[in-house]
Amino acid sequence: MSMTMVCKRALVDGKVQGVWFRGSTREQALALDITGYAKNLPDGRVEVIMCGREGDIETLSVWLKKGPPLAIVKSLDIATVELQQFPGFDVC
Repeated sequence: MSMTMVCKRALVDGKVQGVWFRGSTREQALALDITGYAKNLPDGRVEVIMCGREGDIETLSVWLKKGPPLAIVKSLDIATVELQQFPGFDVC
């Protein structure tokens, strides 16, 4: 597994608010030792900032494509962003 540290920003669209998407994302991220945050956007999407090992980010990205059981993910846009330091993984 790659040890390269990266930060990525994911924008998740679909039925992703009110379905425990952010809390589930946090659980997945913590299990993978990923830092960052998940927050609801006013337009109904969820923004996820994830920083960690490249392979772990890829694992979380795959999970984000389906999300928790009640979520319906219509689209997922992921872009690399500047490396940032977070103390943990927050739900905003």
